[in-house]
This record gives sequence, structure tokens and C-alpha cells, in this order.
Amino acid sequence: MTPTSARRASLPPWAWASARHHYPAQLSGGEQQRVALARALAPNPAILIADEPTGNLDETTGAEIIELLFAGHEQRGTTLVLVTHDAALAARCDRVVRLRSGRIEDAPRREAVKA
Repeated sequence: MTPTSARRASLPPWAWASARHHYPAQLSGGEQQRVALARALAPNPAILIADEPTGNLDETTGAEIIELLFAGHEQRGTTLVLVTHDAALAARCDRVVRLRSGRIEDAPRREAVKA
């Protein structure tokens, strides 16, 4: 198996199938975000930093990207640092740290949900 095929095998098909024969300028915003997410997840990082990952996307595509982002985070055990102005998106995170007027407001961690 070549290094490229090994990387590709470690990623779901959404990560590379639609974009593999195109230049970035030929892709939609959503496709560009998918490729960026796939590239970020490919080396199995310990920490993934996403700064406004849906800022330039329509609502439907943004929701899809967020689902892919959280799925990659959960499946790989990656720590996700997510920067957003979207309160609903922040509410999905285990911990929220707010920045106001240049100062950090640390919110306590949520209690683990017992099933």
C-alpha cells in the first residue's frame, strides 16, 4: 500500500472522493472545508483547532461540516478546540471558555451524563 493510499484508507470517502481531481478554486466552500478537515485529521493529531469552521458556509453545509468535525473528534479521541460565536454550537462542547473584553471567563466543566 502506498503512503497516499494508506492515508486515504484511514479517512472516510467524503474526505477525498469529490475533490481528488480538482484544484481548491474549483471546489465549493463546503468541499473546501471537507478537504481541510480531512487534511487536519489525516495525521491523527492529538489536538484539532477549528476557528469558526462554519463561518463562510450556508446553514445546511455548516451543519454537515460540524457533524463531520464532531464525528472525527469522537472516533479518533482527538481533543477539539473550537472557536465560535455560535452559542448553540458552543453548547455541544464539553467545556466552554468565553473571552470578553480581552479577558477569559472560564465556565466550569459539565457534569458527565450518566446513562
